[in-house]
Amino acid sequence: MADAIGTLRANRTRLITLAVLAFLFFTAVQGMETDDWLITILRGLSVGMITFLVAAGLSLILGLMDVLNLAHGEMFMVGAYVGWTVFVRPDTFVDILSPLLLTIVGFVLLPVWRVLIQRVPALKAQTHIWPWLALILGAVILWLAYARFPLAIWNPEVYAESPITYSLALSQDNLILETVRPPAGWPLGVFGTLLGGSLLALAIAGFRLRRQAGTMSTHISRNTWITAAVLTILGLVTFFINSNITDFLLGISTTARFFVAMLVATGLGFVIGGLIEVALIRPLYDRPIYQLMITLGLSFIVIEVVRAIWGRPEFTMPKAALFSGSGDSCPATSFGDLIANQCSTILLFNGRIRSYNEVFIILVGLVVLLLVWLILQRTRIGMIIRAGVQDSEMVEALGINVRQVFTFVFAMGVGLAALGGILAAPSIGLSTDMGTRLLLLALIALAIGGLTSFPGAAAGAILVGLLQQFIIKYGQIGINLPFLAEPFKPSPPLVPASTVLLMVIILLILPQGLFGRNE
Repeated sequence: MADAIGTLRANRTRLITLAVLAFLFFTAVQGMETDDWLITILRGLSVGMITFLVAAGLSLILGLMDVLNLAHGEMFMVGAYVGWTVFVRPDTFVDILSPLLLTIVGFVLLPVWRVLIQRVPALKAQTHIWPWLALILGAVILWLAYARFPLAIWNPEVYAESPITYSLALSQDNLILETVRPPAGWPLGVFGTLLGGSLLALAIAGFRLRRQAGTMSTHISRNTWITAAVLTILGLVTFFINSNITDFLLGISTTARFFVAMLVATGLGFVIGGLIEVALIRPLYDRPIYQLMITLGLSFIVIEVVRAIWGRPEFTMPKAALFSGSGDSCPATSFGDLIANQCSTILLFNGRIRSYNEVFIILVGLVVLLLVWLILQRTRIGMIIRAGVQDSEMVEALGINVRQVFTFVFAMGVGLAALGGILAAPSIGLSTDMGTRLLLLALIALAIGGLTSFPGAAAGAILVGLLQQFIIKYGQIGINLPFLAEPFKPSPPLVPASTVLLMVIILLILPQGLFGRNE
C-alpha cells in the first residue's frame, strides 16, 4: 500500500497532465454529433499510427544508441516509392532484383576478403592506396555491368511514360506492361556485377583494416559460403525466369500485390538501415555532431536520387482492390460485408468510414505496436535492448556484442519507417517532401511522449494525430466561444501550430515528456 502511494506521489504531475488531456478531448467530443466525433477520432488514430511507425524507430535508435537519424524521414519516403514500384511496376522491381542480389554477394563475402588481405603482404601494407582504387574500379564496373541487364522503367520527363500515367492506368484497370528481353552479352553483366560488388566489399575491408590497425578477424564461417551461394543462385534464377515472375505478380490480385509491396518495402528498409549503421554511423559513435551532419547530408542525397528516378511531380498510389470497391452493396454496413464486397467505405453510426485509412492503417499500426512490444518484453534481444537503453556500458561488460544489437535496432527502426511509407502512400500520395513532414511530426510526438520511451512514442503520436484532426474538424463546424456572435473556426495554419503548442506546454510541465525517464 505504501509503495502504491509512493508511486502515485512520484507520478502526480504526470497523472494530472494525462487526466487534463483526457478531459479536454472528452470536452471536444461533446460539441460534435456522434458520426462527426467517431470519424474524427478514427482519422486521428490513422494519422497517429503512421506517425508512430516513424517515431517508434527514432525512439529505439535514440534510446539505445544516442543517435538522432535526420535521414529517418527520407527512409519513410523511400518505403513509399519502393512500395509504389512493386505495386504499380512489378516488372521494374523484378528486373532490378537480379543485379541487386548478385551485388550483395560480394558484401556477404567480407570475411573472405579480410582473410585475403591478411594473407597477402602487399595488400596489408598498402591500405592507404589500393582501397580507393578498388572503390573507384568497383563502382565503374558495376555501372557498366548494370547496363547489361534488361530494365523496364518509366520516364518521368515524358508525361505518357511517367509514374503519374502508370498510377492512373492501374486505377482504371488498363495497365499494360511489356517484358524486356535480355540483351546480347548478358553473361558479362552477371560476371561484372559479381566482380564490382566484390571490389566494393574489398575496399570496405581495406578501410576497416587501416582504421583497426591490423586487428581484423580471419575466421570464415560456413554460413558465409552458404549465404553467398544461395544469393548467387537466387540472382541467376530471377534473371532467367524474369518474365515468369513478372507475369505472376501481374496475375495476382492487387490486394495480394499490395501485401507483397509492404513486405518488400519493409525488408528493403531493414537492409538499408543495417548498411547505414555499419558504413556511416558505427565509425562516428564518439562524434555526435558528425552523426547529425552525415545523416542530414544523406537525407539530401536520397531526395535527389528519388527525384532523378521517379521525378519531381507528386502522384498518387492506387488503393488495392480490397479497399476500393463500390456499387450497390457499398458502403458496407458491417465488417463482414466490408470484406465480402471489398467496399471502400463502411457505415458506422450513420457516418462513412474509409476502409483503408480509418480501418486498415489502424489495424496494421496496432499489430506492429503489439509485435514490437512483444519483441521488447518477451525475447532475449528485447531484454538486451531494454537493458542497453538503461545502461549500454553494463550490457557490453556482460560480453554481449553490442554492435550487432545496434545494427539490428537501427535496421528495425528504418524498416518501421519504410513500412509507414508504403502504408501512407495510398492515403497521402507520394512527394519528395513527405519524409520531411513526417519526420517533424514524429519528433514532436517523441518530445511529447518521451524521447527514449517506446510507449511514449505511441502515446505522443496518437495525441498529435487526434489533436490535428480535431482542429481540422472544428475548422469546418466552428467552436462556440463566449462573447463571439459566430462560432470560431480555426484556420489551416493552426493545425501544425497546435501540435507545437501542445509540445511546449507538456515540456514546460514535464521536461522529460509524458513517459520519459529522468536523466
